Amino acid sequence: MPRIQGVDIPPEKPTHISLRYLQGIGPTTALQLCDQAGVDPQRKAKELTDDDVARIATILDRDYLIEGALRRTVQGNIARLRDIGCYRGSRHRRSLPCRGQRTKTNARTRKGPRKTVAGKKGVKELR
Repeated sequence: MPRIQGVDIPPEKPTHISLRYLQGIGPTTALQLCDQAGVDPQRKAKELTDDDVARIATILDRDYLIEGALRRTVQGNIARLRDIGCYRGSRHRRSLPCRGQRTKTNARTRKGPRKTVAGKKGVKELR
């Protein structure tokens, strides 16, 4: 089972699909990576030699921001937005959507499960 950047990639899948398990590598980048490394994208990941894996890892280190470094960069960007107090930062702080989606309905993924608030039942007058 090949390991790249501390991530086990699935051995039974084609190489270009397996590379997508790395944070920051999508379909197009995976195919470009296979092309740069001279690896057949349709070959199963378990069939890669140590030399092939080393070439892929070298290209990733040199040209791409992936896994831990990418996560740190994204978290740093979000922290900067919070610190400067902009609208997007305040939305991140409150765990609400920050790209203009409606929140009256929907947005349950960001807001979490519904928190039911007791409604007013008939208020009886005190006599």
